[in-house]
This record gives sequence, C-alpha cells and structure tokens, in this order.
Amino acid sequence: MTLWTAVLVASVICVAWKTAGYLVPPKMLEAPRPARIADLLTVALLAALVAVQTLGAGQAVVVDARVPAVLVAAGLLALRAPFLVVVAAAAVVAALLRLWGWAA
Repeated sequence: MTLWTAVLVASVICVAWKTAGYLVPPKMLEAPRPARIADLLTVALLAALVAVQTLGAGQAVVVDARVPAVLVAAGLLALRAPFLVVVAAAAVVAALLRLWGWAA
C-alpha cells in the first residue's frame, strides 16, 4: 500500500464515520450516559496527548525539561492563572532548565 492509498482510504473512512454520526438520532445523543461518555472521552484524549507529547521521544520515554514545565503549567492552571501567563511560565521553566543543563 502506498502512502497516497493510505491517505485516500483514511479520508474515505473519516467521511463515512462523519456521515454515520449525522444518522444517529438526536434523542440517542441527548441521553445522560452518552453525553457523560463524550465528556469523559474528551478529557481522556487530551490527557493522553499531553502525556505523549511530554514524555515521548520517538519510541522512548524521556524525562527532560518538559516534565517540570508541564507541572508548573498545571499548578498555575489550578490557581486559575491567565492562559498566556501559564504558557510563558512553562516556557521560562523549560528554557532555564535547559540553560542550566538539567535536561536537553
């Protein structure tokens, strides 16, 4: 299978999946259980993305300056700091740790 064949197959599957979503009756989606699952699934996917981007380097798990930066960001978010402050503080923490040679 070539790369373009895989892209086309994936595109067709995505369009079919989206079309199937429109065919689901609204009454079924408004039920409490599917709504709760959808909410929890969103949080779980975002948490997995953050974990992979923070700890992943190819096929290895790496603990470097990104880990303390994410912890600082999480702490500031818990304190309800503005988003730009959170991003800037995490960037400063990662930059300082890399400057001091703690982790590349």
